[in-house]
Amino acid sequence: MSDIQKFTQQDIEIVKEESLYEGFFRLQRIQFRHKLFAGGMSNIVTRELLYKGAASAVIAYDAERDSVVLVEQVRIGAYQPGLSSSPWLLELIAGMIEPGESPEQVALRESEEEAGIKISHLEHVLSVWDSPGSTVERLYLFVGKVDSRTATGLHGLANEHEDIKVHVVDRETAYQWINEGKIDNSIALMGIQWLQLNYQKLQEKWC
Repeated sequence: MSDIQKFTQQDIEIVKEESLYEGFFRLQRIQFRHKLFAGGMSNIVTRELLYKGAASAVIAYDAERDSVVLVEQVRIGAYQPGLSSSPWLLELIAGMIEPGESPEQVALRESEEEAGIKISHLEHVLSVWDSPGSTVERLYLFVGKVDSRTATGLHGLANEHEDIKVHVVDRETAYQWINEGKIDNSIALMGIQWLQLNYQKLQEKWC
C-alpha cells in the first residue's frame, strides 16, 4: 500500500501575489514554491487563481415521492457554439456564500429564491474544493427534505439577472440523465450520485 505524504499548509512558500482583476470574481497571479516528494523545494511556480469564495448546494429531495427538485438556467461558461449540448443546464439549487452568512443559511435562502420551496430538514453531506488547480472555491453540499408538490414555475432575482425554471424529477430519472449526459455539471452529478447511494436511509428517516 502506497504511503501518503503528510504535507501541510506550511509546506508552501508564497513568493509573490499580484492582483490582476477585481470584478464579479477576483483574479490573482501567485508565485510560490512547495516541498517535493523526493525532498527539497521546487522552483518558483506561477499560476493565475480565480477567487470565487464559497458556495452552498442543496439536493432537494422529496423522500415520500422519491423525487428531486432541479433548476434550469443559462450558464455562459457552457456556451460553446461548436457543441450540440445546450448552455441551459439542469442543476442543483445553489448559491454563493456572502460575508456574514453560514453555508446552512445560504442553502435555505437559495431554496426559496431559486425554487420557491422551503426546506423542512437540512443535513450537511460533504464539502469539497472545486477545481483547485485554478480556482479558489469551497463547495458545501447539503440534502434537504422538501415537499416537491410546492416546486413549480419560474424564479430568480431580477437584480442578479436570474431566469430560473424549476423541474421535479423522479430520482431514478435524474440518475439516468447523468448516465445519458443530459445532466453534465459536476455539482449536480456529485449530488445525484450521493442521493442514489443514500436515498434509502433518507426514506427511513423522513417517510
